[in-house]
Amino acid sequence: MQSPRKRGSRTEQALGDFTADPSLLWLVPIAVGIGALAAGVSLALLDMIGFFTNLFYFQRLSVHLVSPAGNTLGVLAVVIPIGGGLVVGLMARFGSEQIRGHGIPEAMERILINGSQVQPRLAVLKPISSAISIGTGGPFGAEGPIILTGGAVGSIVGQLFHLTAVQRRSLLVAGASAGMSAVFGTPVAATLFGVELLAFEFKPRSMTLIGLAAATADGLRMLMANAGLVSPQPLFPIHTHAPLGGVALLGAAAIGIIVGLSAWVMTQAVYGAEDAFKKLTGHLHWMWWPMIGGLIIGLGGLADSRALGVGYGTIHAELLGQLGIGALAALCAVKLVIWSCGLGGGTSGGILAPILMMGAALGGILGHLLPGASPGVWALLGLAAALGGVTRSPFTAIIFAFELTHDQNSLLALLIAATVAHLVSVLVLKRSILTEKVARRGFHVMREYAVDPLEATFVREVMDTDIYTVEPDRELSAVYDSLREGSSQRRQRLYPVLEADGRLVGALPWSAVLEAKDGAGTARDAMLRDMTVAHPDEILRPVADRMAELEIGVLPVVARDDPGRLDGLITQFDLLRARQKLLVEERHAERLLRPARVGTTTSDDPLVPDVR
Repeated sequence: MQSPRKRGSRTEQALGDFTADPSLLWLVPIAVGIGALAAGVSLALLDMIGFFTNLFYFQRLSVHLVSPAGNTLGVLAVVIPIGGGLVVGLMARFGSEQIRGHGIPEAMERILINGSQVQPRLAVLKPISSAISIGTGGPFGAEGPIILTGGAVGSIVGQLFHLTAVQRRSLLVAGASAGMSAVFGTPVAATLFGVELLAFEFKPRSMTLIGLAAATADGLRMLMANAGLVSPQPLFPIHTHAPLGGVALLGAAAIGIIVGLSAWVMTQAVYGAEDAFKKLTGHLHWMWWPMIGGLIIGLGGLADSRALGVGYGTIHAELLGQLGIGALAALCAVKLVIWSCGLGGGTSGGILAPILMMGAALGGILGHLLPGASPGVWALLGLAAALGGVTRSPFTAIIFAFELTHDQNSLLALLIAATVAHLVSVLVLKRSILTEKVARRGFHVMREYAVDPLEATFVREVMDTDIYTVEPDRELSAVYDSLREGSSQRRQRLYPVLEADGRLVGALPWSAVLEAKDGAGTARDAMLRDMTVAHPDEILRPVADRMAELEIGVLPVVARDDPGRLDGLITQFDLLRARQKLLVEERHAERLLRPARVGTTTSDDPLVPDVR
């Protein structure tokens, strides 16, 4: 019987699950302040959208958020989105081209390539352009512009302090999540959204700030609800129903498959429209493209005016089961066309609300055919499946659907629908609708988060102990001769210098040996005395950081309690052995247990009973 592994050193015992330190604490009040600012800016954006919608479609002054559906302008309503596209195009041309698009990929790009720095003017131009675009009938959600605007607020505040790019990133995402939380009243989903989509990590240094900012924004929303300024109800309250089970869960899986496939359709539609508009390059400046998109939007509005604007009222009607199959099919088709053409033309608007609307429409259509629940409940499952499949954020989709409705009886079915849609989406699409835009600009985003093997492997596990050493008084020419071409030690590029008693006194780099091969001199003359070292009980991550910072590829490994005792060498190639171990775990398949056949003896295997 093997003895249990002995207790590790003090250094090993001091290793923790996370790398957060007390410096994180002073960022907490900044994140809370950003949450408050982002909430105010986001709610002001909704008021601007309501103002422009009322002004252009109903010729009245009000900030109440309404749908363009029901206007009495007739064919003249086609002109309004065209005018909105003209204004947005001019703002992009002479203000900032960064206002084009749906906001979330732009926030990703700021994080990836610009050190989480956002220009202050973007915090002004983005919400105004989005309010004009959506207020003139654009079939977009307010959440994308809100996320980018909230992120701009977080970035600008972060730029006022002496911070690292990673700290600015956490504050940018905190502002983005706070904006989403303030508008939808979904603080947990907003936090998950920031972690799953924007932070590119799941660490306390980001999650803590994101969560507190989102909670602050929702807390302010609750205060406004108590004052009667906003509704205290969830955004989409629905009818109560019994917990879903049995055949309804099979239906949830079916919706996940079908809506997951629709993620491919939605993504292809958006980028197909974008590619079509790019063919106009050289013939028509991109400043005029939003007007063409506006024309398509206006014509689509004549076909089904419910597809215009943010569409929160229409989504609510879908979740209440108030729309028939024909209405849902027409709404889904019209929304897909005008949404993809509008975004392809480069106007400003978000994607979440349209995805929710189309997903709910698909779920509602299937709900008229599936047993076990009402069409409205199936619409809710379609909504979550679409969000999970199109954005590849299943946890966000599940909690978002729950917080929007407070329907706890659908949680299990939401889990199935969103998970299956996510699975289908990742199998049929290489990139999501969000990361595709980032990829088209020459960058790659990996959305899989796992434990870094460098964080789980110790130096002693990969270091080389069969090493070539030299004595301090040995001639450099003799060292060179011993390392002649073909010697197995030639691949070693650092030679520890040891005294007669085995004590480490320095290290001789190969470059020094090469330079002095024809001249006089000893190892003592050319050796490095002030060495950077590694220790056997260190994990590989700090060693890799040390190598990268100092731009060196090999370190002596010495005992922590006895710096003169050499234990080995570790090179940059040894670091890859940690990755090699992970590859073996991922790729090497083997069968460890075999079922015993009746009449055979398996007494040597304690996990398989002897059936004699």
